[in-house]
Amino acid sequence: MESPATRKQVTHDRILDTAARVLRDSGFQGVGVADIMKRAGLTHGGFYAHFSSREAMLAEALERAGQDSQARLQRALAAGEAKAVTRFRALVEAYLADRHLRSADSGCPVAALASEMPRQSDAVRAAAAARVTSLTAAVAATLGPDAPRETAAVIASQLVGALQLARTLGDNTQGRRHLAASRQFLLAHFEPAHPNR
Repeated sequence: MESPATRKQVTHDRILDTAARVLRDSGFQGVGVADIMKRAGLTHGGFYAHFSSREAMLAEALERAGQDSQARLQRALAAGEAKAVTRFRALVEAYLADRHLRSADSGCPVAALASEMPRQSDAVRAAAAARVTSLTAAVAATLGPDAPRETAAVIASQLVGALQLARTLGDNTQGRRHLAASRQFLLAHFEPAHPNR
């Protein structure tokens, strides 16, 4: 039999998973407590048993979205290693994949929300900064050991910006061309020669 603490954690995770999806898809203004609880199949009244405020939920949802994105990225890197391509190539091709033009609800929260982050509360901005740091670290891990840390930051910026601009152009030929040109540029200028990197 499931303990009350386990049930509470399962419910908490369900709320966070729902909020993380809605946050990436609809932005910060699109995340209302009542809507999240309804989408999670719960009553609005149960919210405060899990979070002290909407802002607390947003910060945790942003962290959850980042964890989900990081897990997908790790799977892409493992798949790239199986194909004997560089980890950098696997990262660039996964992050700038055409499928990310269709929907932001399961992709990187930094690309989905970057333009909104400066207007959020301190707690949400701190969670957002952690996501940027995590993305930069993931890029750095795919570069050679001699690559300057600043290079990873520049590449992370290009990844995020390329995806945002391609989404602005749309899930169409123009958006896909933008992603393809960005992939080609990043690989031509930054891909390490060693396949294990």
